[in-house]
Amino acid sequence: MREIEVIIDTEEIAAFFLKELVYRGYVPSEVELEELADITFEYLIEKCIIDEEIENP
Repeated sequence: MREIEVIIDTEEIAAFFLKELVYRGYVPSEVELEELADITFEYLIEKCIIDEEIENP
């Protein structure tokens, strides 16, 4: 299996959830969206789908 570089942005995840939830009739708060994005990111790490890289400031 080859390795590819994928950049996962929690803000992008939150925007995706907002679009999909509103489409389904839900209107989450900004805090709820951030929590969902963080949970999704942690899930992807836990399942070894992605590796977290910490950027050096």
